[in-house]
Amino acid sequence: METLVRRNPKFSLCGLNCCLCPRYNTDGKSKCPGCGGKGFSEQHPTCSVATCNRKHGNVEYCFQCSDYPCKKYELDSKCDSFISYKSVKQNFSDAKININKYMDVLERRYEILQVLISEYNDSKSKGLYCLVSNDMPIDELEELFTKAKNINKEMTIKEKAKKVKEEIESIETRLRVKFKLRKNA
Repeated sequence: METLVRRNPKFSLCGLNCCLCPRYNTDGKSKCPGCGGKGFSEQHPTCSVATCNRKHGNVEYCFQCSDYPCKKYELDSKCDSFISYKSVKQNFSDAKININKYMDVLERRYEILQVLISEYNDSKSKGLYCLVSNDMPIDELEELFTKAKNINKEMTIKEKAKKVKEEIESIETRLRVKFKLRKNA
């Protein structure tokens, strides 16, 4: 088995924001190191994208491949796993325009997620916070973060999580979206 090693495991070869996935943000055996992170090849020995990449010149991101967009990216993904796949094409589009700007925004999303998990997680909100950090427009995420920081610090974690969820619901209503993973029907 050939080992996949990448400079930045936070943004995957296939366009996922690995650092915004619940498995990246967990401890223990199920922790994923991100695409090409230490131990990735042992956890994901059959990654079809990594295999394809080896055949196509070992690019850093699929959008850099001469065959992009290939069959994998022709259709939009209709379901998600641990992380939302809804934004993969947009992620690639933004990264292709300016990878450094994309990575700066991704790093900011990750910073916000870390605070949401550490200060507002009632032990059942991490998945929602990961999804919101991945799918919410960055300006809305920044607004959510500002409102979260203004929540009374004397409240319990459960009370703070409830307030953050209320803010998320308010944004969902305003944007007419629902932040939830899409599962097979």
